[in-house]
Amino acid sequence: MQEQQALVFRTLLRLTGSHDRIEDLAQEVFMRLYRGLVHFQGEAKLSTYLYRIIVNVAQDEWKRRRKDREYRFTPASDPDDDAPAFVETLPSHGRNAEQEYAREEMLDAVDQGLLLLSEPERAVLVLYHQEECSYEHIALTLNLPIGTVRTHLHRGRQKLGDHVRAQTARRTAPVERIA
Repeated sequence: MQEQQALVFRTLLRLTGSHDRIEDLAQEVFMRLYRGLVHFQGEAKLSTYLYRIIVNVAQDEWKRRRKDREYRFTPASDPDDDAPAFVETLPSHGRNAEQEYAREEMLDAVDQGLLLLSEPERAVLVLYHQEECSYEHIALTLNLPIGTVRTHLHRGRQKLGDHVRAQTARRTAPVERIA
């Protein structure tokens, strides 16, 4: 549990976009893992089994939110939170204040864009880019054909890129002067 705790929290946060219930969701993941280990036959890696549980718990959370009419996501990056945003895991090489501000805006746009994707697109993007899972691992985890995983990854990247470009363009557009 201690070895996988960071992975579970990080992945749940990316998939649900919510800090509110993250501890409860992580506890549910570990309870399901504990109960399911009896049935684990070792045909796949334990990490595949764990990712499947994480995605199932996230899907249950999405359904609960829809049912409660509280289906509102908040960006996964919270200014008061020490958890790194999705893109913050990339290496940095000393930036000036302007570059850092532009980077923070891009990170916010990525976090907001992730929440606009469909559930399968978000799951595939998070598993592939953040968790560095292979197509095969994602296909096993999500019980999808590899071609479908590639399609969700491609479409998700396109939508996310379009959103980030639109947000960046809007923020960098010159402001009209009122005379």
